[in-house]
Amino acid sequence: MSDQTTPAPVVSRVDARHRYEILVGEDRAGLTAYRDRDGRRVFFHTEIDDAHAGQGLASVLVEQALADVRASGMRIVPVCPYVAKFLTKHTEFADITDPVTPEILTWLDGVLGR
Repeated sequence: MSDQTTPAPVVSRVDARHRYEILVGEDRAGLTAYRDRDGRRVFFHTEIDDAHAGQGLASVLVEQALADVRASGMRIVPVCPYVAKFLTKHTEFADITDPVTPEILTWLDGVLGR
């Protein structure tokens, strides 16, 4: 057995940056970004750094982020393709998921300056 173990990942919400981050030890391994509108958290981007790819961290990150949305009494809008795919496999969040609409996409583009 090795004395060196990989620390458990920790997910935290960083409101000032509109995202959830996943840390492995002191390294930020990835993030999922959002903007809030009318009681809905609109997720639009998820990424895991190459150094941490293939470890299942995106799934841990998104699952904990969505659990936080539920605990906050908000709803989910999955613009991000990864979050949308995650939700197809994790139907326990279906009751708080809203569809992506053209209106939401136009609003998001305006907020993000795209």
